[in-house]
Amino acid sequence: MSNIIYDCIVIGKGPCGISTAIYLKRYGYNPIVIAKDNGSLEKAHLIENYYGFKSISGIDLINNGIEQAKSLGIEIVSDEVLQIEPYDGISVECKNGIYKAKTLMLALGSQKGKLAIASKFEGVGVSYCATCDGFFYRKKKTCIIGNKDYMLHEYEVLKNMIPDLTIFTNGEELLVDVKDAKVVKEKIVSFNGDEKLESITTVNNTYEMDGAFIAIGSQTAFSLAKHIGIELDGNFIKVDSNMKTNIDGVYAGGDCVGGLLQVSKAVSDGAIAAAAIAKKLKNSN
Repeated sequence: MSNIIYDCIVIGKGPCGISTAIYLKRYGYNPIVIAKDNGSLEKAHLIENYYGFKSISGIDLINNGIEQAKSLGIEIVSDEVLQIEPYDGISVECKNGIYKAKTLMLALGSQKGKLAIASKFEGVGVSYCATCDGFFYRKKKTCIIGNKDYMLHEYEVLKNMIPDLTIFTNGEELLVDVKDAKVVKEKIVSFNGDEKLESITTVNNTYEMDGAFIAIGSQTAFSLAKHIGIELDGNFIKVDSNMKTNIDGVYAGGDCVGGLLQVSKAVSDGAIAAAAIAKKLKNSN
């Protein structure tokens, strides 16, 4: 665990996240950027509508931004975010460490860690936060859906309060070591029930189930928002004109807040958020 308290933790190293960090650094503050990968922009073969570049690949644009940030002395960490505690100072738990800051910027893109076939039962059997909702299922048949480190993190939270706990990998191989756990590797076909979740059907069987915790892949903007109580507008994080969420000190921008899903808009969101964060930091001193 780092003893440094950063001015801002930026999650995501795409155009929005890096722009936020660069502006904050130039305002005289100390941000840190944390990201597991380069996001969806890495897959863009050619970008031909961004100011100043006749043509550039997505990965080259990302690398240019990262190098620019590093040249200013901005710390960039490659790690997977597992959990955020946004109250009494920001604490971000990653696979390889814990980081603390005065503010938080979410710039995670538009990837959603959810199952469309489960959406009917959100709040009535389907949850995205083990810490928030695990207690309510302590004597019920419950499962957690996922196969990687994020799932393992949620499993560790749930296993001590829910004796009847099953892991569904949804057709994927289990990529983490979960000892003595019931594991179903079959592809999920449907979530079933009338007013609440009653069972889950796979390609081979139907399993009675009162609760299901979604922990697919890595933490996304959607799942992080669900975890810490950020207000959503559909699949997107809801922000005001300064990119501020409903939680004090927590901001978001880029594809995860919706709107025009373009690099130019993501950069703008980052600049706007940085100005708002800098103002908050200045007023807090």
